[in-house]
Amino acid sequence: MSGLVKDKVALVAGGAVGIGRATAQIFAREGAKVVVADILVEEGQETVRLIKEAGGEAMFVRCDVSQGSGVKALVDKTVETYGRLDCAFNNAGIEGNVSSTADCTEENWDSIIATNLKGEWLCMKYEIPQMLKQGGGVIVNTASVGGLVGLPGLSAYCASKGGVVQLTKVAALEYAKSNIRVNAICPGGVRTGMSKRLAKQPQMGETLPAPMRRWAKPEEIGEAVVWLCSDAASFVTGHAMAADGGFVAQ
Repeated sequence: MSGLVKDKVALVAGGAVGIGRATAQIFAREGAKVVVADILVEEGQETVRLIKEAGGEAMFVRCDVSQGSGVKALVDKTVETYGRLDCAFNNAGIEGNVSSTADCTEENWDSIIATNLKGEWLCMKYEIPQMLKQGGGVIVNTASVGGLVGLPGLSAYCASKGGVVQLTKVAALEYAKSNIRVNAICPGGVRTGMSKRLAKQPQMGETLPAPMRRWAKPEEIGEAVVWLCSDAASFVTGHAMAADGGFVAQ
């Protein structure tokens, strides 16, 4: 499978840790030049270091995806450095506080929507024009099983991720004739800081474990993302792919 995205330029927003870091490393392993973006500077630079140590090519750009000017600057820097943008993995996201719907604060709601939903839209808003200009590209947005089914205690999170699924489908339809594919990845429980924090919340109970009776490794989600960005998935668009060990099949 080596070389799935050989000579492509891949942008990973939210690439400092967890699924983002693992996916950035897989993009590099499969031949892409990688731009790692995040608000976590040290962790993002560490992702770049790991890629370069393994023989790949990468750079880090600090970016808050909830701010349009920052996202535009990120895409501009990517094109200025590497000349194009072939693959974009819009992965920045937060879980916020766990609480019932009536107890969710307005501040918590706004923060989650700003990063998880507005941030994904802003990324596409500035990625798509570049892809149109160069004749095509591929986008994968990070949704969640929480965008496909309800997770008690996570009203804002599930609303944001359900919005990402619908945003993905709309964009896929709008740009299908322009050689731009847009899909979403919907992870279940993954061994990341976010999932570990959620698992400690009593409201979540036994929600997260999957029928496969284990947590996913970040790399298992990353492999699916890079496949979606490759020519092997050339007829796949508008798809919300559950990578969840069978969770939503229950």
